[in-house]
Order: sequence, then C-alpha cells, then structure tokens
Amino acid sequence: MVLTDLTTKESPPPRSQSGIAELDRVLGGGLVAASAILVGGDPGIGKSTLLLQAAAHFARSGLKTIYVSGEEASAQVRMRAQRLGLADAPVKLAAETNLRDILTTLEAERPDLAIIDSIQTMWADNVESAPGSVSQVRASAHELTNFAKRTGVSVILVGHVTKDGQIAGPRVVEHMVDTVLYFEGERGHQFRILRAVKNRFGPADEIGVFEMTGQGLAEVTNPSAHFLSERGEPAAGSVVFAGIEGTRPVLCELQALVAPSPHSQARRTVVGWDGGRLAMILAVLEARCGIPFAGLDVYLNVAGGMKISEPAADLAVAAALLSAREDVALPAETVVFGEISLSGALRPATQTENRLKEAQKLGFTSAIAPAGGKPVGKNGITLNTMSDLTGFVGEIFGAG
Repeated sequence: MVLTDLTTKESPPPRSQSGIAELDRVLGGGLVAASAILVGGDPGIGKSTLLLQAAAHFARSGLKTIYVSGEEASAQVRMRAQRLGLADAPVKLAAETNLRDILTTLEAERPDLAIIDSIQTMWADNVESAPGSVSQVRASAHELTNFAKRTGVSVILVGHVTKDGQIAGPRVVEHMVDTVLYFEGERGHQFRILRAVKNRFGPADEIGVFEMTGQGLAEVTNPSAHFLSERGEPAAGSVVFAGIEGTRPVLCELQALVAPSPHSQARRTVVGWDGGRLAMILAVLEARCGIPFAGLDVYLNVAGGMKISEPAADLAVAAALLSAREDVALPAETVVFGEISLSGALRPATQTENRLKEAQKLGFTSAIAPAGGKPVGKNGITLNTMSDLTGFVGEIFGAG
C-alpha cells in the first residue's frame, strides 16, 4: 500500500464527450476513464435505446466501444441500430451472460467503453445461485467495477428497477459504482428524464431531458419551454412552478383538482410529487389558515411526466390547491415558488435569481415568492413577496 498526502497535485480526470449534450451534462461534462456507471429505469422506458445511441456517438468520436447484451440477440440489437440510423457506427456487439467469458473478451480487446445490458442477467460461475439473485448481482457488479478501475476501461451497467422504483438487487451495487443515473418518465408522455442521483465526478441531481421520437431519443435543450408548451388559457388549479433541477432552472406546470367526495374517506391522489408532503400542506392550510379540505377529493399532477422532490414546490402546490378549491385562476404570466413550514411561515428558496431569469426568458412578468433571503435584481419581472401562508391566502385568493 502506497501512502500519499493531501498536497499531492492531481490533474482533473480527462473526459470524453459523447456529442449528446444532455447526456454529457448529467455525467458532469463527459465520460471519465475507468469510471463505473449504473443506469436504472422502468422496463420499456428507453434505457437500451439511450445507451445504444450513446455507444454509437462515443464510437464515432474515436472511443473503442463494446456493447454486451444479456437480454437480446446481436441481431435484435442490430435491427434497433438500423431503425435508429446507427448501423454505420463502429460498435462491437456481443450477446453473452457468462461473466467469465465477458471479462476474458474485455481483457483481450481492452476497449475504452463497455456497456453491459443488464447486470441482472450476468452469471458468475463461482457463485452458487441463480442469475438475478442478490449474490449474483453483487458479485457481477464487484467484478466489473474492479475491472474498470484496474484497466482504465469505462463500464456502464444497466440495472432493472423494482415496483418501488429502486434498482433491483443489493443496495451495495449503488455504493460500488461512481455514478448512478435513473431514467424516468411516464409511458403516456414523450418526455424522458435522465437524473444523476450520485456522481463522484460531477453534480448530483443534475437532469438531462429527452423526447422519445420515431428515430430514438432526441435532446430537449430547453425543457421549460417544452413542459409548458401544451399549457393553454389560465384555468383554476393550474400554477407554474419555477424549480431547480441540479444546476438548471426548470419551469413546469402543477395541476390540482378539488371535488366533493362521494365516499366516506376522501381521496388524495398525487402524480409526480410526494404524497406525504401533500398531506402536510393540506394540514397546514387547515390548521393555520382555516381552510378545510374534509369531504373533498384532492388530485395533484405534475404536467409532462416530471417528478419534483424540491421543498420549494410547497407554495406552488398550495396555490394550485387553493385555486382549484376557490375556482379562481392565477394570472397566466405568474410563477410561484417557496417552502412552507409547519408554523405557516414561508421560507425563501435557493437560487431565486436563476429562477426569475428563466421565468423572464419564457415571457413571465410576475412571481410570488417568500420574503427574505438574498436580495435579487428585478430582472424585468415583478416580485411579489409574502412572509407567511395566511397573508398569501388572503392577498391572492381573499380566503382564510
């Protein structure tokens, strides 16, 4: 074992650009040599399509690339490549599940990039259990990650997810690799979101947005404009939230519907947000503002298939709920953001200036946000600040 100290000079790791700007953004600026990357997502969401496109782009840029499929025959992968217009890319294909054979081939070929689709189909003959079991997944991921670090080959592993949305297999697989990416999206929407939940070589929680087309996945360079493209005239229950995903401001539409419940137990249905957080907002509105939702069904949806986990969406959700309950539409050119505490106070959100700049670029003229926080320039947008939820409810909706 060789010991060094913290003063040892290290140059930044060299990166290879794929030419797919959204993928390079999520990876932190490009592919790092000797890195191990895990990509998870629901069945049929487009993982294999994305990685085949990435493999073709990396190969065309000069990287020696091998694509190993444990789920499809080589002919199936070639047919997909022809459908996507990638048949001329210098990518080597193999259909194999035996881990020993795969590692032997990779040792002999020494590619710059190896893609394994998927880790759940790999089978190590020194482990006495069925392919896809916890032991097999752990052993296969360990061997492939070690191979990447030892030889300098970048390895991308595809992982299937459980019904809860977590990558199937032991959690230790996510601990081993350098980067964990989740491919998200709703089947009924054309948008797909690639999200970095762990990245040792770049910012975590960065997102890349793609659109599923007949020619594969196309980049969406301005996600906010796309997420708001189908928004029509202002309607009760519709609010635009100015959020931050990683380093990028993203605007999306929150839609709420409040209706009398025919059941003894009112329903609370959420798509794209946390159901527990919705229950908290409803409780704060009732306890602090005197606005009850008892006997009312509440439905909340994030338009475009987006999933939001940022606390700054609290105020936008409250505005959507109140707008739907009171049947009063907010002005179409207004964005809302801010965090709500259990006391009913409003807490300022981070990166307020970036949110306002993005809103102004898309033609919004006013914003509702909590008071306090860093002072920001006006950016040509009217900023209406609120100190607590009671004041917000009274001023905007005349309720409470």
